[in-house]
Amino acid sequence: MNLLFNSSFGLKLDVAQVVREVVRFMKADPKRQYKIIIGTDSERLASKDADFVTAVVVHRLGNGGRYFWRRIKLGKFHTIRDRIIKEVMLSLETAHLVLAELKKDPLSDNWGFEIHADIGENGETKVLIQEVVGMIRANNFEVKTKPDSYAATKVADRHV
Repeated sequence: MNLLFNSSFGLKLDVAQVVREVVRFMKADPKRQYKIIIGTDSERLASKDADFVTAVVVHRLGNGGRYFWRRIKLGKFHTIRDRIIKEVMLSLETAHLVLAELKKDPLSDNWGFEIHADIGENGETKVLIQEVVGMIRANNFEVKTKPDSYAATKVADRHV
């Protein structure tokens, strides 16, 4: 599985390098508030294989942000539920890796951490909301769903 993330500068970065860039961004303006957000989106291909894109976003509240993304192509996914659960699992795996790296370089308390899920009250994913939100909260993460889940529905979606 490809664990390298893409930066806006075309660089390939591992998780430790992504976190160093996130920390550098946050330390550049330490008086601001930040959110570090993980979100995954996917697309089912004609072959029924699926393309998954996970984004790591650092949002300087009220003043822009940066993001990093990676694409993973996986085998057959026959149902929307299977694909959404895999999106959540990829986001959770990435969140745990990012937090492990963040603990190596302690920051001040001016940041929060969220996972954004590509599900919402409208459409075929509405039946999955309780299950997905429960999975994410069981891992002690704050969760956002549509229309507030921009890391998944806007950022990761750009690269699917």
